[in-house]
Parts: sequence; structure tokens; C-alpha cells
Amino acid sequence: MRYKEYPASAALKSYVQCYFTCETDCAVTTVDSVYASGFAEIMFNLGDSPQTLINAGQSARPRAQLWGQTIRPFTFTSSGKHAMLGVRFYPHTAACFFDEPVDTFNNQVVDYVDVAGSDGRELYTRLLENIPVTGKINLLEDFLLARLQRFGHRFAKLKLMNAIVRELNNDDFFRNINTISARYGMTPRYLQRLFLSYSGISPHLFSKIARFQKSLQLIAKDELPLTTVAHQCGYYDQSHFIKDFKNFTGLPPSRFRAESSSELSVSLAG
Repeated sequence: MRYKEYPASAALKSYVQCYFTCETDCAVTTVDSVYASGFAEIMFNLGDSPQTLINAGQSARPRAQLWGQTIRPFTFTSSGKHAMLGVRFYPHTAACFFDEPVDTFNNQVVDYVDVAGSDGRELYTRLLENIPVTGKINLLEDFLLARLQRFGHRFAKLKLMNAIVRELNNDDFFRNINTISARYGMTPRYLQRLFLSYSGISPHLFSKIARFQKSLQLIAKDELPLTTVAHQCGYYDQSHFIKDFKNFTGLPPSRFRAESSSELSVSLAG
């Protein structure tokens, strides 16, 4: 599988973490696991044949896969030739491009062409044209800029959210949430509502996902004992770490294998 990332333009770099392509040379069938990442993504299937996703006995062939915030772990079978073009948003920016509340898509993979309506169908048709990947990204950027113009006015507190998300990197965020709320001139309850409307999840859950993702990368490298991983990721103790890890993966860290997730394997290879 070949994976490559592309930067967003200056107009969208505050909203889009990256664009990416994911390709295989032939049709493949894989069993893959998806874990909480804190990000929302849209992936357009541009291959000659539709890609089939099977999860919990349900089969779908989405032309464009909208992946909402993944909170619960799930496993799916994917079959077909991979020729995907994707966009990965920052944790708190995907909502700026949707008419629907962003938490509507939590724990779901839906066909984005259906969500975006006629504009989405037109975009998908044009992305199928035989043009270089840079041209496809330009089409996608024009589409996103138009969506941002339609819906972005509802998210005037984006700069504030940028600052709050940076605060989440501090280990003592939740011990000082009242202080942080006061510093930004809001109540803790309002902070909760604001974060939910932008990211689809609460600040507490987002902080847990960020800490889990850090531990996931360390465990996948298999270079440190679990006690050290727990300490480096800011957990109070190893039992707390194991409990959170199992909630997000379905497995204790001692039984986790990086090859269960193609996304994790790609990130390690990069």
C-alpha cells in the first residue's frame, strides 16, 4: 500500500491537516481495525471498482467515506482496489464544513456524496476525471472553500478553539479546567458545549483520546515497558492506563499488535 500526504493551501491550512492518497496495485481483501484518533476524515474512492466495507455483518460501497469521530473500536473487512484521495481535518475544524451537527457522524462511516448532495456528486464526478493528483486536490480545495463560505460563519470562535486545543496538551488540563475556563471568560459548562459543537466530543474525551494515541504509538514501537509508557503519557498509574487502553482498543496493551491497524502501520513506516 502506497500512502502519501500533501499540504493544504494557505486559505485552508488552519482547517485541513493534510490531503492524502492511499493506493494498491491490485484488488486486496483486508481485515482492519480502527481506533479513536480525534480526527474526522473524508476519503474518495477513485478506483475502477467500488470498494466494499463490511462491519458487523453490514455491507456498504460508499463512493466517498465520511469517517466521523471514532470513539468505540471497530473492525471491518475491506475488499477492492485502493485508489483513495482523502482529506484529514483538525480535531475541531471538520464542523465548519457541515450543515449537520458534527457529532451526528460519531462512530459512523457514511457516504459523503449523500451527505453533500448535488455538490458532492458533482465533485465526485470531477475527481474521477483523468487529471493529476494535484489537480484533484485543487478541485477538492475549491469545494471545501465553498462549503466554508456557506457554513463557516457559524464558527466564529475558531481562534479560541485553537488555543483550547493547545491547552489539552498539558497534563494538568483537567485539574485546572475552572482556571482555564475563567481565563477565556467562560464557565466550564460553556467550554464543554463549545468544544462539543466544534469537535463532536467533549474536551475530557478528546484529552483521553490524545493521551491514548500517544500511548498507542509507544506500544506499537515495542521499545518501552508498560509502566514507562503509562508514565510518559501522563497516566496516574498503570491500572488507569490499562483501563483506558482497553476501552479504546478492546484489548489490554500487553495483547495489542500494531499490525491490526493499517493506519497505525502506515504511521510507523513514515
